[in-house]
Amino acid sequence: MKAYRLKAGKPYELTLTDNALEPVPESDEVLIRIRAAGLNYLDLMVANARFGNVDASFVPGADGAGEIVEVGSRVKGWKAGDRVIAGMIVDWAAGPLTVANGERLRGVTMPGSLAEYAVVPATALVAIPAAMPFVQAASLPVAATTAWNAIVAGNVRPGSTVALLGTGGVSLFALPLAKAAGARVIIASSSDEKLARARKLGADVTINYRTTPAWDVALLEATEGRGADLVVETVGVATFERSVNAAAIGGTIFVVGLIGGEETKMPLLKVMVKTLRIVGNQTGSTANLADAVKAIAQSRIEPVIDRVFPFDAAQDAYAYLESGGHFGKVVIDVT
Repeated sequence: MKAYRLKAGKPYELTLTDNALEPVPESDEVLIRIRAAGLNYLDLMVANARFGNVDASFVPGADGAGEIVEVGSRVKGWKAGDRVIAGMIVDWAAGPLTVANGERLRGVTMPGSLAEYAVVPATALVAIPAAMPFVQAASLPVAATTAWNAIVAGNVRPGSTVALLGTGGVSLFALPLAKAAGARVIIASSSDEKLARARKLGADVTINYRTTPAWDVALLEATEGRGADLVVETVGVATFERSVNAAAIGGTIFVVGLIGGEETKMPLLKVMVKTLRIVGNQTGSTANLADAVKAIAQSRIEPVIDRVFPFDAAQDAYAYLESGGHFGKVVIDVT
């Protein structure tokens, strides 16, 4: 089969081979013909060796969508031909994350989706909505699950204010999910063109943080000093203190990204005075992914796909994601 091999580091290398061995499912696993693979900042972290070096035969790619071609002898409820996606943390079926169920991550600690075939435990599977193309479905596992968990953690309801940073996959799933819950959405970006597109998707207030560096002050002004009930913090060091300032009393800061750095100072007094909840996130369980997919289907939310790259241009897809110019998700068509 065709599959990519990753040589992690700086620079990283993706090499396409056409003689990789097709994986064989165990009794509790399924074999999936991968049709599309979605890219995340996590994939760049793996490529840049942020999680250490990987084996020479390692197949990257956390997100993928396809159809089942073979089921293990103990698998129930799934059959060949079913269109599926898989949760990234394959042993985390439901409930809290533990050491035991959090060890195997697709495209991080086990083979991922940049191959024609992949083996996945049946407990990690979620059905793709009937009308959704594989390219859109491949964008769901990491970003949609994360966005859904942010909405739930922030107890978003009619009248809530949700603040989003940037226009990547998580933000552009959180935007329509928050609107579906009846919230007001404020989004910040460095691009007026992207902000205009965000307004077309339902954003109520947009802030260009390049021309308005004190975006937190602008957000407080837009909310008459109250702040945001939920801040989806996708950046890290560069924005964290402003996120704390932008949060409402009793609000939630949902930490999902660190493209701006990992180590930050915590403004403890403001966190205490505002009684804020700082919630870390590790994407989510299969059950969380299933809930996100149900919400997206029920609300008729269409995933925002920025660009689709052919399978033989995966290195270009990684470079494009790394450039930061995308609006929504970057996807690789494996078919």
